[in-house]
Amino acid sequence: MLPSGLAAQPVSAVEAAALRQLLPATATAASLLVGGCSCDLVRRRDQDPREDERLLRERYFRLGLAREQVIRELERHRRRSGPVQPFERWSRALADFVGEHARNAGPTLYHLRFGPAGPLPEGREMPAVTRTVAEVHARLEGWLEEDRAVLVVR
Repeated sequence: MLPSGLAAQPVSAVEAAALRQLLPATATAASLLVGGCSCDLVRRRDQDPREDERLLRERYFRLGLAREQVIRELERHRRRSGPVQPFERWSRALADFVGEHARNAGPTLYHLRFGPAGPLPEGREMPAVTRTVAEVHARLEGWLEEDRAVLVVR
Protein backbone atom coordinates (compact mmCIF):
# COMPACT_ATOMS: atom_id res chain seq x y z
CA MET A 1 0.00 0.00 0.00
CA LEU A 2 2.94 2.37 0.58
CA PRO A 3 4.38 3.98 -2.54
CA SER A 4 7.93 3.01 -3.45
CA GLY A 5 10.48 4.95 -1.38
CA LEU A 6 8.05 5.58 1.45
CA ALA A 7 8.37 3.59 4.67
CA ALA A 8 6.38 3.31 7.88
CA GLN A 9 7.69 2.56 11.33
CA PRO A 10 5.70 2.18 14.55
CA VAL A 11 5.72 5.08 16.99
CA SER A 12 6.50 4.55 20.65
CA ALA A 13 3.78 3.20 22.96
CA VAL A 14 3.68 6.57 24.74
CA GLU A 15 3.12 8.46 21.50
CA ALA A 16 0.50 5.95 20.34
CA ALA A 17 -1.39 6.39 23.64
CA ALA A 18 -1.41 10.17 23.17
CA LEU A 19 -2.76 9.78 19.64
CA ARG A 20 -5.49 7.43 20.92
CA GLN A 21 -6.74 10.30 23.07
CA LEU A 22 -7.42 12.18 19.83
CA LEU A 23 -8.85 9.20 17.95
CA PRO A 24 -9.90 6.44 20.38
CA ALA A 25 -10.41 3.89 17.59
CA THR A 26 -6.71 4.05 16.72
CA ALA A 27 -5.35 0.54 16.23
CA THR A 28 -1.94 1.37 14.77
CA ALA A 29 0.24 4.47 14.91
CA ALA A 30 3.20 4.85 12.58
CA SER A 31 5.63 7.44 11.31
CA LEU A 32 5.78 7.84 7.54
CA LEU A 33 9.34 8.33 6.31
CA VAL A 34 11.34 9.02 3.18
CA GLY A 35 14.78 7.81 4.14
CA GLY A 36 15.30 8.73 7.78
CA CYS A 37 12.73 11.52 8.17
CA SER A 38 9.44 12.93 6.88
CA CYS A 39 10.71 16.26 5.54
CA ASP A 40 10.32 15.35 1.87
CA LEU A 41 6.63 14.62 2.42
CA VAL A 42 5.72 18.01 3.82
CA ARG A 43 8.22 20.66 2.75
CA ARG A 44 10.44 21.68 -0.10
CA ARG A 45 14.10 21.15 0.66
CA ASP A 46 16.50 24.00 -0.01
CA GLN A 47 18.66 23.37 -3.08
CA ASP A 48 21.71 23.97 -0.91
CA PRO A 49 21.90 21.08 1.62
CA ARG A 50 23.91 23.26 4.03
CA GLU A 51 21.17 25.91 4.07
CA ASP A 52 18.53 23.21 4.45
CA GLU A 53 20.36 21.79 7.47
CA ARG A 54 21.01 25.25 8.92
CA LEU A 55 17.27 25.88 9.11
CA LEU A 56 16.70 22.50 10.78
CA ARG A 57 19.58 23.08 13.20
CA GLU A 58 18.03 26.41 14.28
CA ARG A 59 14.67 24.77 14.91
CA TYR A 60 16.24 21.92 16.91
CA PHE A 61 18.14 24.36 19.11
CA ARG A 62 14.92 26.37 19.67
CA LEU A 63 13.39 23.12 20.94
CA GLY A 64 16.19 22.94 23.49
CA LEU A 65 17.94 19.88 22.08
CA ALA A 66 21.54 19.33 23.10
CA ARG A 67 24.20 19.58 20.41
CA GLU A 68 24.61 15.77 20.30
CA GLN A 69 20.87 15.31 19.75
CA VAL A 70 20.89 17.90 16.98
CA ILE A 71 23.73 16.05 15.25
CA ARG A 72 21.82 12.75 15.50
CA GLU A 73 18.69 14.35 14.06
CA LEU A 74 20.62 15.90 11.17
CA GLU A 75 22.26 12.55 10.41
CA ARG A 76 18.81 10.96 10.35
CA HIS A 77 17.60 13.74 8.02
CA ARG A 78 20.49 13.01 5.62
CA ARG A 79 19.57 9.33 5.18
CA ARG A 80 17.98 8.76 1.81
CA SER A 81 16.01 5.85 0.45
CA GLY A 82 17.17 6.61 -3.08
CA PRO A 83 17.91 9.51 -5.41
CA VAL A 84 16.53 12.95 -4.53
CA GLN A 85 12.98 13.33 -5.81
CA PRO A 86 11.05 16.58 -6.30
CA PHE A 87 8.66 17.67 -3.55
CA GLU A 88 5.70 17.26 -5.92
CA ARG A 89 6.42 13.55 -6.30
CA TRP A 90 6.35 12.98 -2.54
CA SER A 91 3.35 15.22 -1.84
CA ARG A 92 1.37 13.39 -4.55
CA ALA A 93 2.52 9.98 -3.23
CA LEU A 94 1.43 10.96 0.29
CA ALA A 95 -1.97 12.20 -0.92
CA ASP A 96 -2.51 8.99 -2.89
CA PHE A 97 -1.59 6.91 0.16
CA VAL A 98 -3.93 8.98 2.37
CA GLY A 99 -6.79 8.46 -0.09
CA GLU A 100 -6.23 4.73 -0.39
CA HIS A 101 -5.88 4.36 3.36
CA ALA A 102 -9.14 6.24 4.01
CA ARG A 103 -10.89 4.00 1.49
CA ASN A 104 -9.54 0.78 3.01
CA ALA A 105 -9.22 1.55 6.71
CA GLY A 106 -11.67 4.39 7.27
CA PRO A 107 -11.05 7.73 8.99
CA THR A 108 -7.37 8.18 9.76
CA LEU A 109 -5.57 10.66 11.97
CA TYR A 110 -2.41 12.38 10.72
CA HIS A 111 -0.19 14.46 12.93
CA LEU A 112 2.84 16.41 11.77
CA ARG A 113 5.29 17.48 14.40
CA PHE A 114 8.86 18.65 14.36
CA GLY A 115 11.44 17.10 16.64
CA PRO A 116 12.93 13.81 17.66
CA ALA A 117 10.71 10.75 17.99
CA GLY A 118 9.16 10.35 21.40
CA PRO A 119 6.17 11.37 23.47
CA LEU A 120 4.00 14.24 22.39
CA PRO A 121 4.53 17.50 24.30
CA GLU A 122 2.49 17.52 27.50
CA GLY A 123 0.15 20.24 28.64
CA ARG A 124 -0.43 21.62 25.16
CA GLU A 125 -3.81 21.24 23.56
CA MET A 126 -3.63 20.00 20.00
CA PRO A 127 -6.18 21.57 17.67
CA ALA A 128 -7.86 19.16 15.29
CA VAL A 129 -9.44 19.54 11.88
CA THR A 130 -11.30 17.13 9.60
CA ARG A 131 -10.48 17.02 5.91
CA THR A 132 -11.82 14.90 3.08
CA VAL A 133 -9.65 12.93 0.68
CA ALA A 134 -10.76 15.38 -2.05
CA GLU A 135 -9.45 18.29 0.03
CA VAL A 136 -6.11 16.52 0.52
CA HIS A 137 -5.75 15.97 -3.24
CA ALA A 138 -6.78 19.55 -3.99
CA ARG A 139 -4.27 21.00 -1.53
CA LEU A 140 -1.17 18.82 -1.82
CA GLU A 141 0.96 21.42 -0.08
CA GLY A 142 -0.44 22.53 3.25
CA TRP A 143 -3.26 20.09 4.00
CA LEU A 144 -1.11 18.72 6.82
CA GLU A 145 -0.15 21.48 9.25
CA GLU A 146 2.46 21.22 11.95
CA ASP A 147 1.09 20.56 15.45
CA ARG A 148 -2.46 20.08 14.22
CA ALA A 149 -4.20 16.74 14.19
CA VAL A 150 -5.87 16.11 10.85
CA LEU A 151 -8.60 13.50 10.57
CA VAL A 152 -8.98 12.43 6.95
CA VAL A 153 -12.31 10.97 5.90
CA ARG A 154 -13.62 9.80 2.55
